[in-house]
Amino acid sequence: QVQLVESGGGLVQPGGSLRLSCAASGFTFSSYAMSWYRQAPGKERELVAAITSAGGFTNYADSVKGRFTISRDNAKNTVYLQMNSLKPEDTAVYFCKASRGSGDYWGQGTQVTVSL
Repeated sequence: QVQLVESGGGLVQPGGSLRLSCAASGFTFSSYAMSWYRQAPGKERELVAAITSAGGFTNYADSVKGRFTISRDNAKNTVYLQMNSLKPEDTAVYFCKASRGSGDYWGQGTQVTVSL
């Protein structure tokens, strides 16, 4: 049974930091590219960051470059998103996704709220 379980979300003040985790099970994690998406109320889901299966290449949305870092630990079947210098516009539900040619898997999401 495939599972992607996000954790680490919460309420943080502007300028603060959070580290999201996505624990994977039920598939060969090291064979999948991983990515983080987010969806704010009334907006479409958007790509935040992605990392290749071996972790050699990453890419980021322009809005988070220099503030967010995606990483993965294939030994722990986990992908991370370190978020620094958070802004109110980063408020959203954050989802992780596993991608391979045969299809994608999605997690259920974790809420991140950036507010005073």
